[in-house]
Amino acid sequence: MKVYALSGKSGTGKSFQAMNLCNRLNIESIIDDGLFIFHNRVEAGISAKRQETRVGAIKTALFTSDEHRDSVIRKVAQREPESVLIIGTSDRMVKKIAKRLNLPAISEIIHIEDISTEEDLKIAFKQRIIQGKHVIPVPTLELKRDFAGYFMNPLRIFKGSFFGGDAGQGERTVVRPTFSYMGKFYISDSVILDIANCVARENEAVGKIYKVYENTAPDALDVRISLGIKKGFKAWEGAEEFQRCLALQIENMTAFNVVRVDVEIKEILQ
Repeated sequence: MKVYALSGKSGTGKSFQAMNLCNRLNIESIIDDGLFIFHNRVEAGISAKRQETRVGAIKTALFTSDEHRDSVIRKVAQREPESVLIIGTSDRMVKKIAKRLNLPAISEIIHIEDISTEEDLKIAFKQRIIQGKHVIPVPTLELKRDFAGYFMNPLRIFKGSFFGGDAGQGERTVVRPTFSYMGKFYISDSVILDIANCVARENEAVGKIYKVYENTAPDALDVRISLGIKKGFKAWEGAEEFQRCLALQIENMTAFNVVRVDVEIKEILQ
């Protein structure tokens, strides 16, 4: 296995540039902020960006937990990548991660300043320091389970190929970790109710929304809703279509990951 490293200060765009570098050097996998990413999929690990404090994030990125480290070591051994890119904030850090994960000695350390323009660095710094945004070099779909309740936006890059995939598109995901917020973020029942009423107006079978209950947790958005179905429509099919559309619209409008939508048919409306 050939081991590369990408080194640079926090907020300089390392995770954003990682996939370009993997494409150029034909690198199969990435170790970034506690995650093992292989062929554009999160295979193992815990994201440092999920931690509530900066200290916790640093510890996760360094694999200080034996359980965390061992799970990644096992998965790396299972996948047997021919090459891996370790991302860290200093040369010392990437060497420490390589040693902690029992990887071969790093053959080449690339510094972010050598592959980014001055303008790239300024943009990355602004997004990190001012906007609190962090990039993870995998598609949004790969992270939804682990980042439910966090802001997530996909960044699609239309050039080159990534991890041996089709040329033309690669995707990174922008998240705002807990330690980047100035406060907590909640979705009230009234917001979910408003969205539910909008969805109901587009569903011929649904005649009335009675009540909405929601539970916003750090890793889940759980919604329960009570509604009435119009007479003459198939209750089960109407409720199922409403359930699917409501989950989709809540995710689109709030950036929260919906893990469950329970629908109660309270009555058939005359």
